[in-house]
Amino acid sequence: MTTEIPEVDYVSGTGIPIRGNDIDTDQIIPARFMKVVTFDGLGQFAFFDLRFDDDDEPKDHPMNEDRFKDSSVMVVNANFGCGSSREHAPQALMRWGIDAIVGESFAEIFAGNCLALGIPTVTADHETISELQSWVEENPDGDIEVDVEAETVTYGGKTVDVTVDDAQRKALVDGVWDTTALMKSNQQAVRDTVDSLPYVESDD
Repeated sequence: MTTEIPEVDYVSGTGIPIRGNDIDTDQIIPARFMKVVTFDGLGQFAFFDLRFDDDDEPKDHPMNEDRFKDSSVMVVNANFGCGSSREHAPQALMRWGIDAIVGESFAEIFAGNCLALGIPTVTADHETISELQSWVEENPDGDIEVDVEAETVTYGGKTVDVTVDDAQRKALVDGVWDTTALMKSNQQAVRDTVDSLPYVESDD
């Protein structure tokens, strides 16, 4: 069985700015929403405590604004996704509609969990990110083009250099980011390796 893994060398879409450093995974998806059996439906709970008060009334937050409701490129600041390693955080963002994240820096485990979903996490300096966030706020319908292979972001007729971790870039561009799918498509090779290990007993 061959599982086709899409190459992710380019992502485009409108942006949504999420300002603030050290936004941790508990803010991205509060722990009480992690009791689900599957990740389906997690998108509606992304940033829940920052978006709603104790009476579930909407607060002032970009993800509550109609102008950003169809956005797919999130623009963040430093150390985004820090804290616990919960994979529910990128799962929630993906299910809200995010296809790529551009920021100053990312927690390593969060970036790895994003990679496992085919979501690029690309970085640039503070000034570049701040300018992009301001542009997004002024141009909510404007497209942002993230070229993973070329390591550039283009918006408003302007192209800026960004950085993509070498291993992440290769995995995305070559279409080998989904390790589960890779194992499924190479089941025979996995069985052959298992059979060759003297310390693994077969039930067959």
